[in-house]
Amino acid sequence: MKKSILLAFLCVSSLFISCSNDDENGNGADNFTIPLTDGNYWTYDVDSEGTFTRDSLYIFGDVVLNAKTYKKFQTRDDVATGFYSSSLRNNGVRKSDSKLLLSGDLSLASGQNLPINFDLSLDDFVIFNSNASNNQALNSNAVTGTIQETFNGFPLTINYSLQSYGGESFTTFTSPNGDVYNNVKATKIKLNVSVTTEQTVGGFTFPITVLAPQDLIISTLYTAEGIGVVYTNTDTSYSINSTVADEFGIPATGAQNQKEYLDIYIVD
Repeated sequence: MKKSILLAFLCVSSLFISCSNDDENGNGADNFTIPLTDGNYWTYDVDSEGTFTRDSLYIFGDVVLNAKTYKKFQTRDDVATGFYSSSLRNNGVRKSDSKLLLSGDLSLASGQNLPINFDLSLDDFVIFNSNASNNQALNSNAVTGTIQETFNGFPLTINYSLQSYGGESFTTFTSPNGDVYNNVKATKIKLNVSVTTEQTVGGFTFPITVLAPQDLIISTLYTAEGIGVVYTNTDTSYSINSTVADEFGIPATGAQNQKEYLDIYIVD
């Protein structure tokens, strides 16, 4: 088992605080086009704090889920290291008015080998809305769940909540690698997690907060009209009580960042 549930969480590649020196501006959201055509192809250079990998994402064809038709996304050799490509891999996406809806199982990046299993089964989860205002929740209800896990003899109750939000709009957006794109809309994705346990002393059971509710993952995806996602930035972090950390034998704080840059793409 990993050194800790929380450190395993930290390895998750996913969701984003972003910054840019471009000015916010309206971008004609009503006419925003997203290419969802069979054979469309995107490659991403993934930078996980100095460890570099490459993801290849493409649209395989149609898939029917819950009586609705989606475009199925796959990755080359069924492998992905970045949060964005991992999230879409083997899942279906469909367009409805100004929204992109995702259905399937939200996958964590390959190689994480998490000791727990997040039940992030999604059904028409809104991952993009060109008409959304900044910080507007894109789903009427967040995806929530509870996981029961045992670590070092301690029973853990892990509660999580997944939600997406509208982000800034840019007439011109400059990616941190210097690439420039027109008509770009950002989306934020947040995974909020809390962890509790209990301990029995002298016949009395006491609740213990391991991880107070906090945004474990914050990810921002930048989508360019007519292209798709061109840049993704994902921050993963946690902070717990130092006494509890000592009890579990783990660091009281941790942080990780991952960036995904669009390289080669073919869209129709």
